[in-house]
Amino acid sequence: MKHTPSPSHRVKVTAAVAASALLLLTSCGGDDEPESGDAAYEWRLGFNTNEDSVRGVAAERFKEVVEAESDGQITVDIYPAEALGSEQEMLNGVRTGSLELQMAGGGALQNVVPEYAIATLPFLIEDFDEAYALLDGPIGEGWKEQANEEGYRVLSHHDLGFAQVTNNVRPITTPEDFQGVTIRSPEEPTSVATFSALGASVDTMAFTEVYPALQQGVIDGQFNPLDAIYETNFHEVQDYLTLMNVFYYHVNFIMNPDVWDELDPELQEVVQQAADEAQEVSREQTQANQEEMLDVLEPEFEEIVTDPDIDAFREAVEPAFDEIEQIVDPEAIEEAQEFLDDYRNQ
Repeated sequence: MKHTPSPSHRVKVTAAVAASALLLLTSCGGDDEPESGDAAYEWRLGFNTNEDSVRGVAAERFKEVVEAESDGQITVDIYPAEALGSEQEMLNGVRTGSLELQMAGGGALQNVVPEYAIATLPFLIEDFDEAYALLDGPIGEGWKEQANEEGYRVLSHHDLGFAQVTNNVRPITTPEDFQGVTIRSPEEPTSVATFSALGASVDTMAFTEVYPALQQGVIDGQFNPLDAIYETNFHEVQDYLTLMNVFYYHVNFIMNPDVWDELDPELQEVVQQAADEAQEVSREQTQANQEEMLDVLEPEFEEIVTDPDIDAFREAVEPAFDEIEQIVDPEAIEEAQEFLDDYRNQ
């Protein structure tokens, strides 16, 4: 059974064209005013998942809104599936100005703004409402300000959902089951520390390398939201799925600050409106995917564990917090925890 979300229209690129495009700097069309119908700003938007992913759907909405509301003054070309390089390469491009826009995994900014690691702490966030309250409130706004100081304007926080674990060794029901299992992780301190604490061997690699690595037995497992597992066909090369909501994942929709500053206030308002609408559609899509993807994936796995020992996992990952606190200010973690506790008690 196959189910693939369908964006309004799809972007077709070749690797050669995409690689060349990354070398181009954004242009305002020279010293002359653009002729009617010509774009004053031509931007590229990159991300690491495929065009039918939640990122792809959100990117299409951003493109649609910003091009329409700017009366064609801004055009956006979309490059999915790491067509412009790995996530880290795209992050470097946004910072230097060789790439205008990126939908970067929330944890990808941990090395720049350590506080972004807080949103991905294991088992910290329990549901979508809590996640949105944290990211949209004063704490999330503070993280945006810190990112801007480091060369990234965060336009909005998009949704990816909760990470679940797949592997080819055995069903994962307790921390002990991770022994002897090699898990892929992105280069994110919280993820690496978490699975190391659980007893797994951790191998970091680009997202596009994961499928062949699973297929060839280089790694045994990975963790991602259910829709990402399906859309990248990980179910084809994995036997066991464990529903454990280990991390909440979001996307930082980032822009080069100099590109933002070039815009007049009216166009800045248009861009922010488009980013807000992209955020909304990503959240709607993610929640819909979580409800339907489990049914889609059920026949694809040899076994799905729906009731792992979460309390045992929480206890096992405590050493990861000690390591994470070497990177993230413990007071910032405590502030986020207190915010969530207050939110739950409302």
